[in-house]
This record gives sequence, structure tokens and C-alpha cells, in this order.
Amino acid sequence: MISYLLMGMLHTAQAGEASVGGYFRVMTRPDLQGGSGRLGYWNLYGRLLNEGPYAILDFRYSVLEQAPDSNTWTRLHARIEGGSIGTADMANGSLDQFRLSQTYVLAGNVLFPNVVWQLGTLDTYFGDLGLYDMRPAQIFFESVGLSGRYQTDKVELLLGVGDSGYWIRRQDYNNIPTVGGTFRYRPLSGLEIGFGGQFRYEPAVAGNQAAPYSTPGVDYEDYIRQEVVRNYLLENPFRVLEFPDPELDTATSGKGIGYLGFGGFGPIIWNNLYVSYERLHPRGPTQESFQGEDYQIHITELTDDRTVLIVGNELQLRIIPQKWDIAWGMLLGDHNDLDNTISPTEDDRIYYSTVLRNQFYLTPVMHLLLEGSAAQEVSKQGNMFREHADSIFSNTGGISDVEGLEYGDTDTRYTFQGKGGIVLNPLGPGIFTRPSLRLLYGIQYSNQNNAFGNRFVETLNQYNEFGNVEQHIHQLIALETEAWF
Repeated sequence: MISYLLMGMLHTAQAGEASVGGYFRVMTRPDLQGGSGRLGYWNLYGRLLNEGPYAILDFRYSVLEQAPDSNTWTRLHARIEGGSIGTADMANGSLDQFRLSQTYVLAGNVLFPNVVWQLGTLDTYFGDLGLYDMRPAQIFFESVGLSGRYQTDKVELLLGVGDSGYWIRRQDYNNIPTVGGTFRYRPLSGLEIGFGGQFRYEPAVAGNQAAPYSTPGVDYEDYIRQEVVRNYLLENPFRVLEFPDPELDTATSGKGIGYLGFGGFGPIIWNNLYVSYERLHPRGPTQESFQGEDYQIHITELTDDRTVLIVGNELQLRIIPQKWDIAWGMLLGDHNDLDNTISPTEDDRIYYSTVLRNQFYLTPVMHLLLEGSAAQEVSKQGNMFREHADSIFSNTGGISDVEGLEYGDTDTRYTFQGKGGIVLNPLGPGIFTRPSLRLLYGIQYSNQNNAFGNRFVETLNQYNEFGNVEQHIHQLIALETEAWF
């Protein structure tokens, strides 16, 4: 019913205002150590100097503007975004790096007052961890469907239903119905409390090869080593045609989120605390080749016990008004895979991080930025990181594991970063005021060898013509700009 009402508005309303907004960041970071222009591996060490180019264009068109004699209104939204800008990264601004990430219609006060309907993509979140450029308390990122948001000064309630199959399964699409919602309450000025969640269900559909299946009798170690078919045929040499058929299964996943925000008193500008706990959706089939034949190994049962807990906090402080502000962030991530008890992977790790940024306002537009971060990442299933160029000789017992159950010589990566430089903010003071023009120097120390994007050869083969390099300190000078418009 709602969709028919929205379509009627699109056909009958008078043309309204159109607007375009967006965001971009572009930089040059000469890397004289053979890196790819980023100080470290990822945003766990703070987004600054660890992100590449990015651009967003937001299109908005008011199909039906709110009139004095009617509260109803309708607006179209579309967003194009991607991580490449010409001459600033390896893709050189190629349009295949961009996607139409969001398209939806908003309609306000249709059927019910104070309710906004959203038809299309449904991404919603409570807020950002700005220092990390992350959104832990986020749902419906992968969903398309319909939601309704009831909103007053104190209460905000959102309920939605949609399909997550295209984002999760891609070319092997299968319908994954998704339901969820959020609730936010503002009991008094300067305090917000929120919670929410979503649930996904992928049904078993007989005969549908894109439905969830599990190949019976698969050993997890054989799956990790990609030796399921090989070992089956070694044990059953004359029964190649009897390789077990997949068994139909169902798949479920879900996510719960929480939020606490407060501020506006004393030196506290605002504090955001986010919590999320997610059971990841099982993976689709993997492929193995043996003796010229390809086999699909269906792994729903082997990947349905993966969970992720994320806790993030960001505090903004005004130490000296118009002179010195601080943003302090902390992040905890705990990834678990109960099916895996033998191999180090990113599904079985825990990490901690803290980032502290100081911004001193030398003048209203010229600022001094100083930032430091410390992070620890621990693999729960053994060695995952290489401390040395010759780590094969520092491995367990000095013996390499060429079959994939151990990599490197340590289960822990420590990373420390320091960044500093001059920031020009034409719009005045504020850590997150944009646009910004920055001239920065960054330095990183990590116990992992070459812990940044690079194309170094890691093999210890005696015929390696490029040689091996060991370095734990990485330095960059960056000239960059970032803006919302």
C-alpha cells in the first residue's frame, strides 16, 4: 500500500528543488620505503594517513515539497561513491571503483504524523567513530526494502523489513529476508540512549543451487588446506563418482547494537559509546580442483559459528576554548570462529586500540595537529604475523608449515603511530571542521616486518632476484585535503 502511495506522488507532484552534496579526500604521500602511500595496514591505528582517496556524490530531489496546507513531503536520494581519484592511486580514478551505493525515496507524514517512510536501500546507524571512520552501531547496511521512522524531540523508533541477498551472495543471489529496528531516547538535553538489531534468515529451497548447502563429512583442516577432494579420493580411489552430494540447509545471522551519547557540559563536547555483537552469515561454496576436475565444497555448516563483538568510544574535549581541543578514541574487537580450532585467520582474533588527537588553534584558520595511537592484535589460533624477513627460521621449532596452518613467527602484532603537522581550516576551529588542508608527517613502529601496503618479495627462495628487506619503522610525508560540500 505504501509503495502505491509513493508512486502516486511521483506521478502527480510538481517539480521541486534539486541539490547535490558530497565528500572527497585526495592526497599525495611520497613513500620512499617502497610502500603504497599509507602509513599502516588499516584504520585500527586511526584513519589519518591510513586511508586512501575517496569521493561521494549525494543527489537529492524534492518531488513533493512540504506546503503550508499539508505536512506530506517526498524526496529522492541517490549516492555514488568510490575509493579512487585520477593520479592519486593505482586505479587512477577508474569508474569501476565506484558504485551506486544508496538509492531510496523518503516520504514524510503519509498515513501517520511524524513518520518518515523509506523505500529502497535502508542503511541506518546511530553515529560515527570519527577518529577511526567506523560505524559500529549500524544495521541494514546490506539491505533493500521498506522502513518507517517515527520521530519526536525525545523518541525515535525505526522498524524495517527487506532483503540482504544481493549484498551477501552477489552473483549467487538467494533471497535473505531481513527484519530489524532501532530505538533512541533523549530523556534530557545532552543525553541519548539507543539500541536495536536485525535478523536475517536464508531459507532452504529444494532444487535451488544458490540456496545454503553443506557437504557432509568435511573435515575443517581439509577445508582450510583445500584438500577435501584430494583426501576423499585417496581414501576412496575407485569411487570418484560417489563424492557426496551437498545437503540442503538453512542459514541465519543477526546483529544487536547499543549506543550511549552524552555531552554539552564542562569540558565535554560530546561522548559516543557504541556496542555491536554480530553473528556473521555463513559463507557460500568454495571450489577445489583435483586432476583437472572442479568440485564445489558447500560450507554453511563450517562457517555458521562466526561472531564479532565491537566496542568503541570517542570523547571530544574542549581543554581551552578556541585554543585546544582533544578527541580520544578507544576500540575493542573480538572475533570468534567456533568451528576453527587449528588455523590462524581474521575470524579468530582480538584487537585493542586507542587514538588521541590534539588540535591547537594557532589562529582561527591555522592549527597544529598532534596525534598518537597504539594497537595490539592477537591471533587466537597461533602464528599469523611475520616479525622477520627470515621468519621461516624463527617459526615453531624452526620448521616451516607450507600447508597453511601456520604463517609467520608470532601471534601478536603491536603497532604504534605518531602524526603531526599543520592544518588549515578556512571555517575555523574544530577537530572535525571541514574543509581541511593538511601537511603532515607520520611515523609507525610495528613488530611485524614491513607492516604497511607494499610489493616486497617475501619468499626465501635462493633464486629470489629482488632480495629480502627487514624494516619495522615506516615514515610518510603527506599533503592532503578533505571536504564536505
